[in-house]
Amino acid sequence: MGKTRTGLTAKQQHFCRCVAAGMSQAEAYREAYDVTAEGKSASHREAASRLMRRADISTRVSALIAQRERSILASSLSDREKVLSKLRHWIDHADAEEGMAHKLRAAELLGKSTSLFRDVVETSESRSSDELLAELEAMLESVADDQAEQSDDPDISAGPTIMH
Repeated sequence: MGKTRTGLTAKQQHFCRCVAAGMSQAEAYREAYDVTAEGKSASHREAASRLMRRADISTRVSALIAQRERSILASSLSDREKVLSKLRHWIDHADAEEGMAHKLRAAELLGKSTSLFRDVVETSESRSSDELLAELEAMLESVADDQAEQSDDPDISAGPTIMH
């Protein structure tokens, strides 16, 4: 059986494509090598594992996964650009009758896509270090007062009462 331009046989290449597509290694082995599912699944797993341990096979699977991810990303960016282009077109070329409503909606969607509008209102309170220090000192004094009151209370300082 001849090897492809990747240096792998057609069955090895098919195995790589199946694994990269998300099949388990054993499923990919059964698919690529036309092995029946009724056969010993342990031997299928072992054979698939041996294939994946080979550097050329694992490198090819990694390359196919990376290629698929790049393709998905490119498609996603292409779709995004198409939508943005259409929104820009509607803003510039809406007809006179319904034009203003369509222009406003297109402009709103375009603005949202570029994060121009934010639904979250961010507030921050800034205090000086002196204010923070005074607040911390007041908290410490409060804790110290509570501890002093507890040590002055005879019921608390005497410990637990044992009843017979």
